[in-house]
Amino acid sequence: MNAIITGATKGIGKAIAVKFAKEGMNLCVCSRNVADLDALKEALQRINSKIEIHCLASDLSKADEVEKFANFALSVFERVDILVNNAGYFVPGDIHTEEAGLLEMMIQTNLYSAYHLSRAIIPKMKEQQNGLIVNISSVAGLQAYPQGGSYSISKFALTGFSKNLRQELKTFGIKVSTVYPGATYSASWAGSGIDPERIMEANDVAESVWSLTRMSKNAVVEDIVLRPQLGDL
Repeated sequence: MNAIITGATKGIGKAIAVKFAKEGMNLCVCSRNVADLDALKEALQRINSKIEIHCLASDLSKADEVEKFANFALSVFERVDILVNNAGYFVPGDIHTEEAGLLEMMIQTNLYSAYHLSRAIIPKMKEQQNGLIVNISSVAGLQAYPQGGSYSISKFALTGFSKNLRQELKTFGIKVSTVYPGATYSASWAGSGIDPERIMEANDVAESVWSLTRMSKNAVVEDIVLRPQLGDL
């Protein structure tokens, strides 16, 4: 099976890439940093030397780079079984005081990247009459909270995108699932003072994404909500 994963070098994206590699999936991945991609490719090859791993440095907040990455993925894979839209950007803040331009950046990265990449890959999935699109959202796309600001707005928009896409694609054999993680440990939490035991591991999210691939063709998990055992921070 062949999978495309965006934002694959850190946090949840990296955990999903590692899980898929262990399960024998060929991967086409992107992130903005070439060195991080090289390190990821080397790590994945150590995990499973039998899979194909294709990498392209891309800034998916830019439509032309989304198109470039999509064309690259379609050139290396004859079929696309799974698309994981994980690329995202987070800056806390309140709407009325956050820096000007932050909403535009959040929408470009958290929504438009998934929108444009999905539109580029869907024709291949329709041709196959099969496929799974997984959008990695956030509990911030379900419930507003202080300091959510433009990030929460962009994730609510991603929720709407996912729900519409689900309705559009169900008759083509294409599944659409949205994952809403709560606080998940990544490099951004290092030095925050938060006890790592208080929040989820990225592997928890990766396992939930993998479970989506295990359904029969007659079933789809539309939404997965994950939160730390003790609740949101």
